[in-house]
Amino acid sequence: MLGKVVNALAFQVGWLACVLGGTSWAIPAVGVIVTLHLAWLGRPGEWRWLMGFALLGALVDGALTYAGGMRFTGSAGLPLWLWLLWPLFATTVHHSLAWLWSHPWLAVLGGVLGGPSSYLGGARLAEVTLAPWAVAVQALVWGSLCGWLAFRAATLRRRA
Repeated sequence: MLGKVVNALAFQVGWLACVLGGTSWAIPAVGVIVTLHLAWLGRPGEWRWLMGFALLGALVDGALTYAGGMRFTGSAGLPLWLWLLWPLFATTVHHSLAWLWSHPWLAVLGGVLGGPSSYLGGARLAEVTLAPWAVAVQALVWGSLCGWLAFRAATLRRRA
């Protein structure tokens, strides 16, 4: 139980470091959090999840930025701090959020509401302009992603 609480708190600290501190804070904060996570809580091969989410984040947020859905003060492209939030989120998938995947509709609802809420809150704190359509896209992306995670967890439970 302590590991799950520490995992959730570490994610929040990392999120704040990224959003409030930008890239100069994000790199060391996420680096330390991910390193300690993999050393303390990480499952064998969990680094693949972190890499997969990093790639997905580059694709999703990169496409939204390229399409004009997100505009960053002082940056023309996708800032590193935003991209680092994706592998940071991945550290919670098998730990503090593991309970959620056994409740598919709650997982989807959490994604639909939580994903865009995180972007809206972060945008206000980091002086990012979000197009209204980008918020709707984020709801679709995160709802689908959390639904897929719940489906995957159910499939693994049936196999076990």
